[in-house]
Amino acid sequence: MEVINLGNQIVNTYLIKTDSCCILIDTGYAEQFSGFCKKLAARNIGLNEIDYIFLTHAHDDHAGFLNEILRDSNAKVIMHNKAIEGLRKGQNSFDGGCSGRPALLFCKLMGFFGKGEHRFPPVDKCYEDRCITVNEHNRNNIESILQGKIIETPGHTPCSISLLMNDGSLFCGDAAMNGFPSIHRTTIWIGDLQEYFSSWEAIIAANPTRIFPGHGKPFPVTDLSQFLPKATNKKLYPLRL
Repeated sequence: MEVINLGNQIVNTYLIKTDSCCILIDTGYAEQFSGFCKKLAARNIGLNEIDYIFLTHAHDDHAGFLNEILRDSNAKVIMHNKAIEGLRKGQNSFDGGCSGRPALLFCKLMGFFGKGEHRFPPVDKCYEDRCITVNEHNRNNIESILQGKIIETPGHTPCSISLLMNDGSLFCGDAAMNGFPSIHRTTIWIGDLQEYFSSWEAIIAANPTRIFPGHGKPFPVTDLSQFLPKATNKKLYPLRL
């Protein structure tokens, strides 16, 4: 298995090449599509080689250029059944709050750069038939195709899922984060504290060899075990538009 990060310093966009398929973990912001294509071309990879898009959750920095990928490839989207509502709306939910004062300041600064409303292009209706929602009937088949296990990791959003590959690599979206303004590997926005840290417990129990977050560098699962007692005391700071 080969993992290629086609993202930038803001958000990671991982391309996983297995012996049977090519999986894209999320997309970046809408305006990052051209840069993404240049990085693909530099590696002699065509958009039409992408078989599946694994959507960890429906947020602007993870589904921004989803339409473009679907337009230029035959890829199918694998996602939580609660993700379609966010994709149709084209805007992040503001339920919950920032995970600390540095995160609150960072979110406010994003407003100055035009990201305060966290809007993104809604998924085109013509592509909805290529959106596969994971359920009890198709989960085993999807996991066999992806050569991994799908883990529900809500808390950041209700639709958050992670992908644990057979080699032990776990792609968690924003179920964890590594880098400023994150503290103790917590993501900067948490929708539900109890669910969020229950998801950490689920990740720890899965015992991945390496965690690949949506933001920041990969890190060992022992980081979550170490920081979990401190992180559970967090207070959320609501963000108002």
